[in-house]
Amino acid sequence: MENIVVLYQSKYGATKKYAEWLAEELSSDIIETKQADIEQVAKYDTIILGGGIYATGIAGVSFLRKHYEKLKGKRIVVFAVGASPYDEKAMIAIKERNFKEKLNEIPCFYCRGAWNEKSMSWKDKTLCNILKKAVAKKDPNKYEPWEAALMQAIGSNFDWTNKENLKPLIEFIQTKL
Repeated sequence: MENIVVLYQSKYGATKKYAEWLAEELSSDIIETKQADIEQVAKYDTIILGGGIYATGIAGVSFLRKHYEKLKGKRIVVFAVGASPYDEKAMIAIKERNFKEKLNEIPCFYCRGAWNEKSMSWKDKTLCNILKKAVAKKDPNKYEPWEAALMQAIGSNFDWTNKENLKPLIEFIQTKL
C-alpha cells in the first residue's frame, strides 16, 4: 500500500470533518495545509487535498499551485466542500477556475458541507446577505441549484456532511493504487 496524506484547509469545520473521515478510512496521515511543509508532503506517493469552496475557489489549491514542481509525478486528488447540493454545471466552473494549466489533470470530487451563520465571520455573513438580496430578485422557478440552496439556508443551520459523500473519492483512490 502506498503512503497517503490528506491535506485540508477548513474554515468552519466541514472540510476538516471529511479529511478526518478520509484519513481514518484510508489509514493515512492528515495535515492542515497551514501546517504543511512541502518537504514533508513531497515524501508521500498520494496527496489528497480538501478545501471549502468560496466564490468558486477551492481553499488550499494554492498550496498545490505553489509547490507543483516538487509534487510532479505524485498522485494528486482534490475534494471540494460546499453548502450547495452537487451540480454538474457548478463543478465545471469550479474545475475551470481551480485547475488551470499544469493542474488540469487533477481529479476533483465534491462533498456537501454545512451552513451555520452563527459561526460565520462578519465578512462571510455580509457577503451571503448581499448575495441573498441579489438572488431574491430572481424568479424562484429559475434559480440555479446553489441559489435555491442559499435561499433555503439563510437564517437556518444545516449539516449535510455524510461519510457516504466520500465513497466516490475512496473508490477512486483504491482503484488507482
